[in-house]
Amino acid sequence: QVQVVESGGGLVQPGGSLRLSCAASGFIFSNVAVRWYRQAPGKERELVAVIDSTGSITNYADSVKGRFTMSRDNVKNTVYLQMNSLKPEDTAVYYCNVFWHLSNYWGQGTQVTVSS
Repeated sequence: QVQVVESGGGLVQPGGSLRLSCAASGFIFSNVAVRWYRQAPGKERELVAVIDSTGSITNYADSVKGRFTMSRDNVKNTVYLQMNSLKPEDTAVYYCNVFWHLSNYWGQGTQVTVSS
């Protein structure tokens, strides 16, 4: 069955960095785009970044452009979100998402807290 598992969240000071990982299984990983979303308390889930199946095309929300970088390793079936220059407003639960065979699949999320 399809599984996506996020990891790498934690507590970091403003200006710091974190790298999130999303490990996937149960489908042909190299055939699908992958998305990172985040949801802050009291707010709707928002799209942060997307990467195409080959890793050659990425797009980012304006709020993270220039600070976050998404990449993937199709041998390890894993995508990454490198987050630099973190701000308190980046605090949220970060989710990995794939769309496969007409269904959306989500991980359990990983908490990122940016605070001094």
